[in-house]
Amino acid sequence: MSCPIVLFLVLFLFSFFFCRAEMLLDQYRKKSKLFRTTVVLAPLGDDFRYCERIEWDHQYKNYQLLFDYMNSHPEYNVKDKEDVTIRKNSQSMFPVLSGDFFTYADRDDHYWSGYFTSRPFYKRMDRILESHLRAAEILYYFALKQAQKYKISKFLSSSHYMALTEARRNLGLFQHHDAITGTAKDWVVVDYGTRLFHSLTNLKKIIGYSALLLILKDKNSYNSYSFDNLLDMDLKQNSQGSLPQKTVITLSAEPRYLVVCNPSEQDRISVVSVYVSSPTAQVSSSSRKPVEIQMSAVWNTATTISQTAYEISFLVQMPPLGLKVYRILESASSDPHLAEYVLHNGNVKDKGIFNMKNVKSTEEDITLENSFVKLRFDQSGLLEEMINKEDSKHHEVKVQFSWYGTTSKKDKSGAYLFLPDGEAKPYVYTTLPFVRVQRGRFYSDVTCFLEHVTHRVRLYNIQGTDGQSVEVSNIVDIRKEHNREIAMRISSSINSQNKFYTDLNGYQIQPRMTMSKLPLQANVYPMTTMAYIQDTKHRLTLLSAQSLGVSSLKSGQIEVIMDGRLMQDDNRGLEQGVHDNKVTANLFRLLLEKRSVNTEEEKKSVSYPSLVSHITSSFPNHPVFTMTEKIPVPTLQLLGEFSPLLSSLPCDIHLVNLRTIQSKVDGKHSDEAALILHRKGFDCRFSSRDTGLLCSTTQGKILVQKLLSMFTVASLIPSSLSLMHSPPDARNISEINLSPMEISTFRIQLR
Repeated sequence: MSCPIVLFLVLFLFSFFFCRAEMLLDQYRKKSKLFRTTVVLAPLGDDFRYCERIEWDHQYKNYQLLFDYMNSHPEYNVKDKEDVTIRKNSQSMFPVLSGDFFTYADRDDHYWSGYFTSRPFYKRMDRILESHLRAAEILYYFALKQAQKYKISKFLSSSHYMALTEARRNLGLFQHHDAITGTAKDWVVVDYGTRLFHSLTNLKKIIGYSALLLILKDKNSYNSYSFDNLLDMDLKQNSQGSLPQKTVITLSAEPRYLVVCNPSEQDRISVVSVYVSSPTAQVSSSSRKPVEIQMSAVWNTATTISQTAYEISFLVQMPPLGLKVYRILESASSDPHLAEYVLHNGNVKDKGIFNMKNVKSTEEDITLENSFVKLRFDQSGLLEEMINKEDSKHHEVKVQFSWYGTTSKKDKSGAYLFLPDGEAKPYVYTTLPFVRVQRGRFYSDVTCFLEHVTHRVRLYNIQGTDGQSVEVSNIVDIRKEHNREIAMRISSSINSQNKFYTDLNGYQIQPRMTMSKLPLQANVYPMTTMAYIQDTKHRLTLLSAQSLGVSSLKSGQIEVIMDGRLMQDDNRGLEQGVHDNKVTANLFRLLLEKRSVNTEEEKKSVSYPSLVSHITSSFPNHPVFTMTEKIPVPTLQLLGEFSPLLSSLPCDIHLVNLRTIQSKVDGKHSDEAALILHRKGFDCRFSSRDTGLLCSTTQGKILVQKLLSMFTVASLIPSSLSLMHSPPDARNISEINLSPMEISTFRIQLR
């Protein structure tokens, strides 16, 4: 110890261990205040840690030295004995945690509410793939049963099941915490998008192949057809980063088939729209009876009409999980209802066959109406008011757009973090935007063209549930912006105070409180399928076809952030900003409902959507699919419809999937499928009278023999959700009983 160097090293190590041990112990003591026992859980690690064994060894040895040092000093009380009696008492004192952990912050005001909106293009693409996969799974299993019955070798030997399996895996892969969140590097995002796009393309083919087999009159003729000339989906997407576009059906005097698929488990009345090449288009039912059609203009730009394409729309009533067949042709006897147009703040030179009126904004109010509601818009084409036709009451429902910037501090908004520079600033335009008003037989809409948003509000003239809500569509393009995020704000007269509600993964509703003591970004929450505000008399619900961040910063408001272009990394592992923005489509439904509850009931923490809200949510998330015959095939004979269910499933029961189970022998399809059902919880205090619902509720009971019309249930056996296990008393059942809010899986075999 007489050597100065040795003495220095000893003093240095002592000082090092003392400082580190004191610091660590101080942190542990502070953390212990969050625990009710004398045991503290202190995880060690982070993303990208322990990639090599030596790092693990160093971490372990260093902490062991620190613990040894602390344990060797009795004054630290680190090894204090725990009293058994205190432990037992503390066990019963643990509180119950309900809700979730949103919105998360790791330090300071760094709340992770940015990723709720990051890369919204792919959040929407994920939902589109999900709806296509579900429809393809269901139609494939029905078609497989028909192929087995009629020994259709071309279908049985196809690679459809492998493509379905790959699509499941690609969709599953995209649920990764850096994929659906939009927090991956640019080149990884492109890889995810390419996988989604590839599977989407394959699923469209499977839907077409399966639908053809199901509606063929002569099943055995399936083997003789070339699939390049048969049913083709009417929406085409050219690349993983582009928006889908409608294909134009080239018409002639020779009719071709048009097939509409309803992926919903309930009967559905919907407006179907397709693009055609002729203004003399005619649509007829399978019995060759002409169908009423609305003809609208196809717009190449905001003010330019296509002279080679026209949109025709008609009303379709479809059976649950079914297919409906129509014929479409060019005919001199065609008599469509031409849509009429009123143009504000602009002009269209070539009006074609349509009646168009140019007006100055101050000349007349902009209104739309159907049998349920009347909408009033301001001079900019933005919604201002909803008027309920039943009681003639006026409700302020104002749509506005706004911008968020990012803070001037060192840490700024990025893929993970939302760090705004204060409250949102209004979207300002120096001149009134061009506004296009369309009024038609089956739908009417108002479209306003802002620099960064093409905003459309559409009202369907339908007596059913589809006519009670307002469709809101935004095409967002902020590719030239820097460190800005664009939001849509809906302001209403509803006295919601500081409370609003969002869904968790489409399953249950979570109450949210806007807290003034927290920074703005802490009051933003994820919205998967819906968000709503309410008071004792009304509820306003925003139903979404994509996951986005949502807030209610003031009473009566719902604000949804639609996209952001952020130029810097926010130091959470991505090591880049978010500036690969795409032209992005956002789709919503707005539903205003009457309710009647007392103040005490309003204080309850549990809340549920209405039955109408659940059904309305299925319109954007499980839309109808339209397929057309590519080239007329004279020998092709199709049935009028395919209707596999005897009747609609109960209104509160959703068919999550009917998925063919893989064979254990060769990895291909087996004879069984997974029938996955979800009974949704709903608020029965909302009236279902005069809502146009085409289904009823049955307390969660379904009789198996009354389920299917074209197939026989050979067996139906309860299983675990994942199909990995069967209950000890598993047996073939004749009645399905579902509890509210529960998901149940069954192994089903049809013949």
